[in-house]
Amino acid sequence: MAYSNFKTIAQARTAFNLTVDDTRDCFSGSKPIQPSQYLRATLDEYLPLASAINTEKARSELIVAPVLLELRRIFQGRIGFFSGTEFEVEPEAGLNGFCDYLLTASTDLYEIRRPVVTLVEAKNENIKGGLGQCIAEMVAAQRFNQQQGEQLDTIYGAVTTGNIWKFLRLVNNTIFIDIGDYYIKEIDNILGILAEPFAKILPL
Repeated sequence: MAYSNFKTIAQARTAFNLTVDDTRDCFSGSKPIQPSQYLRATLDEYLPLASAINTEKARSELIVAPVLLELRRIFQGRIGFFSGTEFEVEPEAGLNGFCDYLLTASTDLYEIRRPVVTLVEAKNENIKGGLGQCIAEMVAAQRFNQQQGEQLDTIYGAVTTGNIWKFLRLVNNTIFIDIGDYYIKEIDNILGILAEPFAKILPL
């Protein structure tokens, strides 16, 4: 079994003995961050192209990656950015496989180092179908950090089509799935949410 085998929230909840709370507006207090002119220009140019191609790969490369790399610029390169990287933590529990995007509070470029903070799954028009996989990856990040002696209170996750972003938090054994969705036109709010956990570790 691997991350991609967790097709539903129920599968992940049962496998990892989690409590799921999907009743809260989890990120209303996040401080928006204005995107750079570079990101605005990138999105203006590539959003129509990604929509026309309409594949998961196009959305991932043309929308999701530029947004996450903007986050890395905001923190002056102090964030580790991994795309399509194998993340093997506990294969016997299904916590192995490849993550679309994995972000760490580490400057290491070649190796995933603690703390792993955020996991992002890129999906093609199917947010709900990616939640189980994202939750499994978040549990893996939590256990990876613990194995490395890193006591990080919260793991963040997101499932996105590029245009729509759904955010999650894992605190102990509870998964909080934000009640709302964020759209790419709200890029300042999306950046603010993505930056929130890193700002606690890497002050701007």
